Amino acid sequence: MSLAFKKIYTNISHITKATCTLRAIGISNEELAMVDGKYAQVVKIIGNEVTLQIFEGTEGIPKNAEVIFFGKAPSLKVGRELSGRWFNAYGISIDGKHEPDGMEVEIGGASVNPVRRKQPAEFIATGIAGIDLNNALVTGQKIPFFADSDQPYNQIMAMVALRAQADKIILGGMGLTNDDYLYYRNVFENAGAMNRIISFINTTEDPAVERLLIPDMALTAAEYFAVQEKEKVLVLLTDMTLYCDALSIVSNRMDQIPSRDSMPGSLYSDLARIYEKAAQFPDGGSITIISVTSLSGGDITHSIPDNTGYITEGQLFLKRDTDIGKVIIDPFRSLSRLKQLVIGKQTRGDHAQVMNAAVRLYADAMNAHTKRENGFDLTEYDQRTLAFAKEYARLLLAVDINVRVDHMLDTAWELFSQYFKKEEVGIKQQWIQAYWKDQPRNKVEINQEVNHEHLGRMNISFRNKEVEQ
Repeated sequence: MSLAFKKIYTNISHITKATCTLRAIGISNEELAMVDGKYAQVVKIIGNEVTLQIFEGTEGIPKNAEVIFFGKAPSLKVGRELSGRWFNAYGISIDGKHEPDGMEVEIGGASVNPVRRKQPAEFIATGIAGIDLNNALVTGQKIPFFADSDQPYNQIMAMVALRAQADKIILGGMGLTNDDYLYYRNVFENAGAMNRIISFINTTEDPAVERLLIPDMALTAAEYFAVQEKEKVLVLLTDMTLYCDALSIVSNRMDQIPSRDSMPGSLYSDLARIYEKAAQFPDGGSITIISVTSLSGGDITHSIPDNTGYITEGQLFLKRDTDIGKVIIDPFRSLSRLKQLVIGKQTRGDHAQVMNAAVRLYADAMNAHTKRENGFDLTEYDQRTLAFAKEYARLLLAVDINVRVDHMLDTAWELFSQYFKKEEVGIKQQWIQAYWKDQPRNKVEINQEVNHEHLGRMNISFRNKEVEQ
């Protein structure tokens, strides 16, 4: 960069593990700087004393190092040329192509005034039945995946990116391994979908503190396409737990008193500042945020998922179903608080009834599963619910299912008629008449009747022997 008209200082008064302090004038908060060739950002100003956060750490920086202030906060050049490109945390391209032209905008701006937003009411189909059928997403919504660290959430986010009905997909990757980074690149490029995808990437080889810039970069690009281009934008942020860990690193290195779980006291505000960028704009554009919050041993009481749950409008839990050997969207713990705005209105009229019936029957199957594990006898209805649950998980809850909503509903009706009687599913008669398809009685029911008949003959034979004796 040209050093003309840049403020340069060479007298650092104090250096810590992640920050340095010096006297400077005319400096603004969050302004970018370069300290001994390392990127830094102003985090505190008291009078003429300026504290800079060094993204790569302060190791090797002498007190007489050059400190160059850029005179501006981190920014991104926004425009249509962003499409199909890969950038780092500073908005610099990492795909070997030219730097895109566009209007330079500071990242991390204010959220949209709630009174100037439109109520979310447009359905976003992802093709994943566990989401579209049971937890329909709405434009302008903010919702996280809660997943254990060993679950394939990056693969699922890539599937959502390719399947979601959105004009632009913006990926914000924080702390990605090189394998995950290359996985995203290969999937997006091989699918031929790069023209609608923009990616901002921080890998494990990059400084951890740089992760703090990724969400703001992604959301600044999203705001351009949603507000200026009136497009439907879906922002994917993974992994927000690593983002929060970076917040904790900065807080601890600045000797701030930690709050619960070693997180900074500002954690709720830091997360809300990001998630509240989700909005449905009156002119037609929208920003929808789907994030990943990785859990430690499934602990949802940790302050990161705890605060996230208060801010967002539901959550999607990933779970490994051992009966089918696949990862599913847990129908009990997952919830989209805005789904009622679109199901049955922008989807087929029987959607709500089918969703409720399927989850209730799945719950009956889980009760039967508990009975079996505790050594209790199962009824014929229990056997049918268990068979239904296995097929329901395989055909509708598994994350690798990619079908349209109408096909999901038809599949559910086929399972209902295969394993249950009309009166057992608890669906209104008008939908029963419209969609119920009589099928041959399933094997579970036939086997149960054969077993009951065999047991009956044994009992009769045993009683006859008693009479003879």
